[in-house]
Amino acid sequence: MNTKNAYVTASNLYQKGQYTRALETLNELLNTDTSPKTYALLAKTLLKLGFRSDAARSFELAGRQKPYREDYLREALLLHFATGNEDATLSIGSLILPQAFKDPELAFALTSIFLSRQQRDLLAGFKSVLVEGPELRHRLLASKLLTDDLYDDGNRHIVATLFKKHPDNIIFRTLHLIFARELSDLATVDKHMGPILTSVAAGSLDYVRPDNPFFHLHWCGDEAINKFAVHDTMPLPAGHAEARRKAPHTWAGKIRIGYLSSDFWPGHATMKLLQRTLELHDRDKFEITLFDHSSLSSQREEEFDYSRWGTMVDIRSHSDQAAAEAIRARGIDILVDLKGHTKDSRVRILNHKAAPIQTAWLGFPGSAVNIDLDYIIGDPYVLPDYSKPHFHEKFCRLPECYQPNDPMYRPKARPTTRAEHGLPEDAFVFASFNGNRKITSQMVDVWCNILKRTKNSVLWLLCNGPRAEANLWSRLEARGVNRKRIVFTTRIRYEDHIDRQQLADLGLDTFPVNGHTTTSEQLWGGLPVLTMKGTNFASRVSESLLAAIGVPELVAADVQAYEDMAVELARQPERIAALKETLTVNRYIKPLFDAERITRHLETAYEMMVERARKGLGPDHMDVPALPVRTEPFLVEDQSAAAIAAE
Repeated sequence: MNTKNAYVTASNLYQKGQYTRALETLNELLNTDTSPKTYALLAKTLLKLGFRSDAARSFELAGRQKPYREDYLREALLLHFATGNEDATLSIGSLILPQAFKDPELAFALTSIFLSRQQRDLLAGFKSVLVEGPELRHRLLASKLLTDDLYDDGNRHIVATLFKKHPDNIIFRTLHLIFARELSDLATVDKHMGPILTSVAAGSLDYVRPDNPFFHLHWCGDEAINKFAVHDTMPLPAGHAEARRKAPHTWAGKIRIGYLSSDFWPGHATMKLLQRTLELHDRDKFEITLFDHSSLSSQREEEFDYSRWGTMVDIRSHSDQAAAEAIRARGIDILVDLKGHTKDSRVRILNHKAAPIQTAWLGFPGSAVNIDLDYIIGDPYVLPDYSKPHFHEKFCRLPECYQPNDPMYRPKARPTTRAEHGLPEDAFVFASFNGNRKITSQMVDVWCNILKRTKNSVLWLLCNGPRAEANLWSRLEARGVNRKRIVFTTRIRYEDHIDRQQLADLGLDTFPVNGHTTTSEQLWGGLPVLTMKGTNFASRVSESLLAAIGVPELVAADVQAYEDMAVELARQPERIAALKETLTVNRYIKPLFDAERITRHLETAYEMMVERARKGLGPDHMDVPALPVRTEPFLVEDQSAAAIAAE
């Protein structure tokens, strides 16, 4: 039988469903004919017989012969993906990448692999094709690519498209609301939060469970509900934490602390709080290692001696398992995660038994659901006793305030004028410098009431861009506020932001998420901040900060008291002057900016944790005793500059 007749015979047998006989004929034919069409027919035959891996290889042999046949390569790629051969999938993908940007099936395969390998930088081109894909799975995968940039127009378009096509989809509704909050699109938020609030009020958690834990906090201040926002996390196996704690471990004379974060560069907000504490750790008692997955580009923006903070260990390219192994290899006693469920977190490393003691601090204001943690570090304000049932972590409470602050490198406020910032000279200036996602409809309504009840006052309002400004003004105007009563501002250089805060008379806090770093920055700059009693960690932070700087009277009992206090203070300029003077006097003697004091308290906490672990005891709630109250300033004004120069 000649080659042509053999191919026709095999093809006829295939068409008749006689796949075994077709395969026999093709195997003989391949001795003389290795053309693309022969390999393609072989692939189809193997596929009918259930040999998908062999079919994938045959399609690949058909497609790789030049000139490339993209149709055969497409089939090979999809079969390699279906059979778990990721390397072969990617190899073929490199040959037909332009097609993959137009084909949702190819995009789905390649995106799935890149995501599993944490190679998100390669995925930007696939978002559009996935969101237009014919199946829900394509669109769900597209939604997983939208965590990086909430200000990106392309991302916003995709989210809007997803929600428009699937208005009843819980995940797409949640995503749509996240982007709307970022732009203060309160009309959209109010409209589409309705079904969620109704569902929650009826006792359902359908809208809570898939929610991102961080963004969930921006609409729900109920810690009894917060703990159910599990997103894409999974419960740990029974006995997992106990097995980690009982694993062999060699304790040394010094306590070995590992900090885990993506924020290790001087310009990050977290380091504006933490860097002095890292420097002040007692090196005679503690070894400090920083497990770093920060942005290299951010770290390269300025020269900095990172050894001042500790030993840096780069885990950027490590899988979670490999990172945990690197942490164990260094004999870390206490691993402190500084991110929790926030952007760029690697908190799931803790689920790979990285250290005998694992604790959360500073990054996430709540329980890190489904993460293997022994402790959460807080204080009596953010973690009151009645919150214990809502956390799987044990409470480790520092005696005064959980938030560290840097009095050494943080810039001091320099003289500036209201005219430079477009503020009226003789008006009472309320200010909100919190992020737009924290501004709820309730807050705007309360602020409108405050403005209406106070003559000659303005609201100085930070916006993250023109769209947010337009959206906020639309709501303010609808509530009857005159345009002259609002002074919008934008983000500016950090040093200039510290300067401008003193021009306001009273900062207005937000709920259910307070200002955190924002509040301590305002207090550092001498601006009193009005807050109210919170209902979860995220809404209690400002109360903790105000107590630590010695002005607890700025904590209102509830939202009506908050409104009334703002009005009263606007009518009493002498009280504002006294509060500003108190902040100035207390800056270098009260605990809030006393980096050395909180460092010593933190170290005592670590020693208490280690003491229990070395005795074979499991974690338990603990309260760190306070050092004696300071009677003298820990720093004299302008002394910090001399100290920095000396170092």
